[in-house]
Amino acid sequence: MGALIKPRVVSLANKDGEPKDFIISRLPATVAREVVAKYPTSALPKIGDYQTSEDTMLLMMRYVAIPQGDGELVLRTKALVDNHVDDVVQLLRIEAEMLEENTGFFGRGGSPGFLDFLLRRLAQYITPTLTPFLEQLSALAEQRLQNSKQP
Repeated sequence: MGALIKPRVVSLANKDGEPKDFIISRLPATVAREVVAKYPTSALPKIGDYQTSEDTMLLMMRYVAIPQGDGELVLRTKALVDNHVDDVVQLLRIEAEMLEENTGFFGRGGSPGFLDFLLRRLAQYITPTLTPFLEQLSALAEQRLQNSKQP
């Protein structure tokens, strides 16, 4: 891993609301591609793979540091992450900041981001499957309602 790319200090609160400074960085292009390819799907419940999710988070954390003296300490291992990130709330905030910094995942200033793109694609994929299913459920509910009204 090289030096941090366009480092930026962010202050992120832990579960108790106590802020802590972290230095986030842009990811090299190939690392960013890997994160973008793995992060969204590995984090989905029932579909995802936790080990891939954790590996991807740790890959991203190699480009996060904490200010230390005149320099910085890069959180390049799971032990360093556990020792310097207060809790899961703070860790999730770091991950969100890194995704935003590197992909526009959430979209800044109301502009659509990567998450919007994924949600639109997911809706395009799921809608043809869900529509007939919902129609069947509606018909079944109507039939049960009619049966319950009969003497």
